[in-house]
Amino acid sequence: MTVPARERGTTTVAPRAVRRIAERAAAEALPDGGSVTRGSATVRGAAARIAVDVRLPYPVRADEAAQRVRERAEARTSALTGLSVPRATVRVDALTVTAPAVAAPEAPVVLEAVEAPEMVPGPRIRAERRVPSAVLAVAGAVACGLVLADVVAVRLGGAPAGWRTAVLDWAAAHGPADSAVRVGGAVAALAGVWLLGCALLPGARRRLRMGAPAPELRAQLDRTAAARILRERALGVSGVVGARVSVRRRRARVRVVVGYGDPEEVRSEAVRVLNAGLAELGLARTPVLRVGIQVRRDAGAEAIEPSAATVGTDRHEVRDALPDGPRDGGRPSGRTPERT
Repeated sequence: MTVPARERGTTTVAPRAVRRIAERAAAEALPDGGSVTRGSATVRGAAARIAVDVRLPYPVRADEAAQRVRERAEARTSALTGLSVPRATVRVDALTVTAPAVAAPEAPVVLEAVEAPEMVPGPRIRAERRVPSAVLAVAGAVACGLVLADVVAVRLGGAPAGWRTAVLDWAAAHGPADSAVRVGGAVAALAGVWLLGCALLPGARRRLRMGAPAPELRAQLDRTAAARILRERALGVSGVVGARVSVRRRRARVRVVVGYGDPEEVRSEAVRVLNAGLAELGLARTPVLRVGIQVRRDAGAEAIEPSAATVGTDRHEVRDALPDGPRDGGRPSGRTPERT
C-alpha cells in the first residue's frame, strides 16, 4: 500500500543542527593548532547559509586554510543535511602562536628569500560604516516622526505645531544673503560630502588587502599584525638587539638596532630576511621595504621578546621598549635608509 506524499510527513533540519555540523566539518579541515571559535546557520526552505569563525596557528597561509575550511564545510553540510549550501562564510578572527617544544640545540634556521606565488587580488572588503548609518537613521527617523505627527494632528482638526510655523516664518524672512543661511548651507554640504564619501569609498584603511588563489575569496591583514611579524623576523637576525617597524599601504619602514657585529653586514642580512617575511604575508601589493640601522654598543641593550612590543594605534608601528641608558654621543649612528 502506497501512502500519499502529503501524508508521509516532513523532515525539518533545525538551524542548530546545521550549525553543529558546519562547525564539526570546519574543524576537520583546520590545520594542527587551529580551532573553531563560533558558528551560525540559517535555514530557509531547502537552502542553508552557514558562517564559522576560526582561529588559525601561526605561521600559516590564512587564505588557503580558509578556502579549505569553506569547501569542507559546504560539502559536508550539504551531504549530511540534504540542504543546498549556496554560501558559506569563513572568518579568521585570531592567530595563535604555539610555544615550541624544548629540544636539543640545533643549527639556527636561516630564512631564505622566497618568490611570492601567483595571486589574484580579490575585491576589497568595504567598511561597515556603523556610526554614519546609525546617525543618519536616527536623524531621519526623528525628523520624519515629528513631521508625520504634526500632519496627522492637522488632519484630525488640530492646529499646526508651533515649531513648524516658526520655521516657516523664519525661512520666509531670511534669504540666501543672510549669514545664518550660508552657515547652515555649508554645514549641510559638508554633511552631504561626508555621507557620499561613506557610501562610495571602501574604507578599511587600517588593513592591507591580501592576494587570494581565487577571485571570490577576499582577505585583509591588519597593519599592526604585519608590523609584528616583520619585527619578529628582524629580531631573529644575528646582531640585532631591537627593532622598530612601521607598515603602511605602500611602504614598510624598519629601524633595527645593532648591538654587535658589522653594521653593514647586519643590515644586508636584515634586508634579505625582511624581504622573505614580506613575501610570506601574501599581500596583493607588496610594500616597498626601507631599512635603517642604529648602532648601540652599550651593554644594557638586549633583545626584547616580540610580546613586549608597544603598538602604535595611529601609525601602526611596533617598536622596542629598550631600557634607558647612555647612547653613543646622544645621537643614533648609521641612519642611512636603504630602498630594496
